[in-house]
Amino acid sequence: MSALLNASIQAAAAVAPDSQFVFNSTDYVIFSLMLSISAAIGVYFGFFAKGEDTTEEYLMGGKRMKTLPIAISLVASQLSAISIMTIPGEMYGYGINWFFNVVCMVVVVPLLNYVIIPVFYNNNITNCYEYLEMRFDRKVRVLQTFLFISTMFFMLPIFLFLPSLAFSQVTGFNVHIINAIVSGICVFYTMFGGIKAVVWTDVVQAGIMVVSVVLVGVMGAYRVGGFSEVFRIAGEGGRLDVNFNLDLTTRSTIWNVFSSATIMWAGYVGLNQSCVQRIVSLPSLKHARRALVIFGFGFVIIMFFNCFTGIVIFSRFYDCDPIKTGQVSKVDKMVPYFVQDTVGHLRGLPGVFISCVFSAALSTLSASINSLGGVVYFDYIKPHIRHTEHKANVIMKLFVFFCGIYCVLGGIVVEKFNSILQVLYSIGGVSFGATCAVFMLGMLVPRAHGRAAIIGVLSSIACMSTIVILSWGRNHYDTLPTRVDNCPAPALNATTTVSPLSPAATAAAHTGDGFSILDLSFNWYVVVGFAVTWLVAVPLSYILKQRADVKLDPKLLSPVVQPFVRYELAQADELHELKSENNKA
Repeated sequence: MSALLNASIQAAAAVAPDSQFVFNSTDYVIFSLMLSISAAIGVYFGFFAKGEDTTEEYLMGGKRMKTLPIAISLVASQLSAISIMTIPGEMYGYGINWFFNVVCMVVVVPLLNYVIIPVFYNNNITNCYEYLEMRFDRKVRVLQTFLFISTMFFMLPIFLFLPSLAFSQVTGFNVHIINAIVSGICVFYTMFGGIKAVVWTDVVQAGIMVVSVVLVGVMGAYRVGGFSEVFRIAGEGGRLDVNFNLDLTTRSTIWNVFSSATIMWAGYVGLNQSCVQRIVSLPSLKHARRALVIFGFGFVIIMFFNCFTGIVIFSRFYDCDPIKTGQVSKVDKMVPYFVQDTVGHLRGLPGVFISCVFSAALSTLSASINSLGGVVYFDYIKPHIRHTEHKANVIMKLFVFFCGIYCVLGGIVVEKFNSILQVLYSIGGVSFGATCAVFMLGMLVPRAHGRAAIIGVLSSIACMSTIVILSWGRNHYDTLPTRVDNCPAPALNATTTVSPLSPAATAAAHTGDGFSILDLSFNWYVVVGFAVTWLVAVPLSYILKQRADVKLDPKLLSPVVQPFVRYELAQADELHELKSENNKA
């Protein structure tokens, strides 16, 4: 995960002159149509299909959302512009091991359906951070909401800036003007249409992404000579070799990829408010489980084709690596280069691809700012004002509006301070292990209490932040071998001056004798962050005494644990906002 986050900054130039895209009138029409449909959905739900003026309607569609749209929306929001641009490059450069990020869904979906999501439905929880206050105390909730809000604010500007820069480089328009226009459309349908507009635009955008990803992969395979030829060449080039190495410093193995992805996806889909908000908008747990199963299948299908595209790219250029010949400067730029090589001659398909990248960005951004508005209001604004449903909706809509302005202004910062953002994104990424761990601690460990939980989270964040900061720039990983023996003469000549991935340009991952924690593969960061939280919090739950007035509410435990636990029935602590309302009353 950290690799993809770090690569996101570098992927900002992914549609650089290397790709040689040419936009014509058909491409502009396709791109404009995608934006127009998104805006039209916002108009429909904001002005013609308005529900009640309540926070439940705005944030959860009145808990009357349909299963299939929610499932598709969840799939769409997992595919950011970063994923579309970098995952095929990852497969091209480092092989099939990243695909175990997809395979882990066989564990993630049952984990969500039977361990995590039932807890939210059994307690009628609509904000996942409410759970932390009910199970532990308000301090744990405040810490986790702070981490969520901080991470989102660091991420928001990058979501749209990457595709805006791509569009700017293929059309010549000013990147910040494009960023402002597209951000404005996203803010418009999110602000006025609420979660219903977010979900239904995700459905449309998911369709665009599926068409683009499948089309590029299939047409690329056809050009290579068919699916069997693709896998034959990829196998001979080592791209299908699964790495079973137990060395903790190895970049990608089945062990570190699968374990980190399981924690990451379980945490992001089941314990992140942008996704939880949509899951609990369904009328019952049965509907939620069905939606998550559909999500699992949809995620596997579209990510399979996204990964398959990376294997196709290698099969297409296996004997003439564009990176070594200087035609492409790095792995992250291989996707647009391949798209132009494969479908660039077909009128309108470059527009479909750019629309795909923007769709991925819009689906992620709209879901993020919608959920962010709810978290900020309920955790930081509502306790200090006299709450009314109308006032709450107005405040959340204004917050969404200011988020749009922030995204535009943040684009200016992203453009100038890339290296700083890379560090910040890495720190945000490794905090994910602690976030997932504290939820699972509450659901699976009956003895866990607030004091132990908060010490465990802070210890994990401190530990992982130290590792990331001290190891920054220390570890470099060679890509798998590529060839240039079948390149045209001019391209071969270029290798004498440009060879970005030559051994001389990539230092070894180890800088000294023996193992150092700073050499730890980034794919272990989430796992280690999770483990540190538990290793600290579980023993402290037995060593430190919890408050005398706190008694365990069995409904706050996961259903898989409840049958094995003896407990004394007790009511959960009253939430802070309810206490505030009662005091005012």
